[in-house]
Amino acid sequence: MILVTSSTPVPAIGNKHPYPTEANGFDGPQSTPRLWIAARFPYISLGSVRSVAHSSVVVAPTLPLRVELPLLVVPSHLERILPGVREAAAMSGRGSLPEGSLFLGLDSSTQSLKATVLNNELTIVASEIVNFDSELPHYKTEGGVYRDPADDDHIFSPTIMWVEALELLLEKLKPKINFGKVVAVSGSGQQHGSVYWKKGSHAVLSSLDASKSLLSQLKDAFSTMNSPIWMDSSTTKQCREIENAVGGALELAKLTGSRAYERFTGPQIRKIYQTEPDVYEDTERISLVSSFMASILVGSYASIDETDGAGMNLMDINERTWSKSVLEATAPGLEAKLGNLAPAYSAAGRIAPYFVERFQFDKNCLVIQWSGDNPNSLAGLTLNTPGDLAISLGTSDTVFGITAEAKSSLEGHVFPNPVEPDGYMVMLCYKNGSLTREDVRNRYADKSWDVFNNYLEKTPPLNGGKLGFYYKDHEILPPLPVGFHRYAFENLNDVSSDTLLEREVEEFDPPSEVRAIIEGQMLSMRGHAERFGMPNPPKRIIATGGASSNESILKSIAQIFGCSVFTVQRPDSASLGAALRAAHGWLCNAQGSFLPISCLYQGNLEKTSLGSKLAVPAGDKEEDRELLQKYTLLMRKRMEIERRLVENIGRS
Repeated sequence: MILVTSSTPVPAIGNKHPYPTEANGFDGPQSTPRLWIAARFPYISLGSVRSVAHSSVVVAPTLPLRVELPLLVVPSHLERILPGVREAAAMSGRGSLPEGSLFLGLDSSTQSLKATVLNNELTIVASEIVNFDSELPHYKTEGGVYRDPADDDHIFSPTIMWVEALELLLEKLKPKINFGKVVAVSGSGQQHGSVYWKKGSHAVLSSLDASKSLLSQLKDAFSTMNSPIWMDSSTTKQCREIENAVGGALELAKLTGSRAYERFTGPQIRKIYQTEPDVYEDTERISLVSSFMASILVGSYASIDETDGAGMNLMDINERTWSKSVLEATAPGLEAKLGNLAPAYSAAGRIAPYFVERFQFDKNCLVIQWSGDNPNSLAGLTLNTPGDLAISLGTSDTVFGITAEAKSSLEGHVFPNPVEPDGYMVMLCYKNGSLTREDVRNRYADKSWDVFNNYLEKTPPLNGGKLGFYYKDHEILPPLPVGFHRYAFENLNDVSSDTLLEREVEEFDPPSEVRAIIEGQMLSMRGHAERFGMPNPPKRIIATGGASSNESILKSIAQIFGCSVFTVQRPDSASLGAALRAAHGWLCNAQGSFLPISCLYQGNLEKTSLGSKLAVPAGDKEEDRELLQKYTLLMRKRMEIERRLVENIGRS
């Protein structure tokens, strides 16, 4: 038994005994005592309560710490039954997490593995990173990936590299924090990437020896050593086969939230089934990058969470279960290899003994379901207002927001909201993000971000009518192959795109090349976001990712979208979101049911590491409105040229 206390005494409940016990029936389904417990201690499972006295509840759960949690939302019927309970809740403050506790968030991205640690006040107390190329050079990756020299479309990563990175990251983090104070861990994985556990590997995973490294014990646990990742575009054939099997691309989008995309896990699995049948046959479990990392931490196969599962073209987006028809169209016996789906806020299990013995984690530390990097960013940015948009500027660039309904279309994606069970997130994804910006920097700005930024500042908005399309890799949106297309407009001051004439050119001067890629990327984001039904203009944009620290780029975003741009304290919103989700999952697990994530920070956001700050305000002068009008004209023209490019050279 343990004692869980409140800092505010219990108010008297009429003439009834104010301190219910098991003997006087606190567990009746509609009893006043039951309502009092649910109101005053919403994180406690009623089945674990043994007695209540004064301001304390005696419980028998596996919660090793003294905790306080105020009542954040009091339904009106409870306030009538319990006079003064709202005031009592207000007096008790936030303090919803165990004092002194830590929450670890990890992000297994394309190029690195990152960690962010939050304390119980949701303040960042530590962070760490392992860069795959520089710190694990023996894998000889470039940007964390391998590119098949015989097939430019085939891009993958060595699975075992992620295993070694996890152990190295924990070793680097060890001097910074006491792992024994970490009460929950969660994580973020690059979306769509998949891992193939060979038959018999669960036995290895569940009996890890703390005296040996993870690498030495898991190096032979996979039926293929290479994991297809989101950058791969070699599955066009499989995409069309799956779409045709369910009635077409739009039907698949309505069913799963997206039409078939080459990077999605379903087409990748079908390709392995067709081209490497022995690998598929020898596979007992298929994990996403997210559930793979969670599996290592719990020493057992972790479920794929519903949000990341939506990025596979396999899950029914409305029912949040595997779609039988799509599974059958993908590969035989697939459901058994995928396991069950789980809500993102649920617990995958307690941390494996391996990490307790080797790194001194507490044996009761929870591992909360991992999810994808973009869903974790949504959580880390506390994006919970329709009308707000987030732009993540990373290896891939993404634009996302939230919605109450799953309205699918032939472009963009709909996923379950990872922190709101009844809601959804909508997203656009671009493959040509930071690596393509770096390529332009290297070609035209002396490989220097200082020179790049100087060029961006010295060139005027609209770039003198110079517009560029830059695809270092095959693009997802729009579906265009590798190539660079440049256009110049002579009469940009005209008010109609019908009179705006362009001519194609070979190359711009270096400063114009720099502005052309930034403006081109942002104009594409705005055009596709509007076409997908995202807010126009947004109430505000929250920018994250590595390039969100670049003030010149943020200024262009504000001018092109016509709204204010905010940034967060830590550009790596994915690992921050994972740490926040660890805290949220811990709270939901303690309650025994879902609680809104906002209860962790409501009214105190700016006192945490989660608050955003204004980086670039929206322009409110007449010249700003005129500039936005011209950007709108240029955006429409860009979308028109893009349509022609797709018709002429687009990938089918």
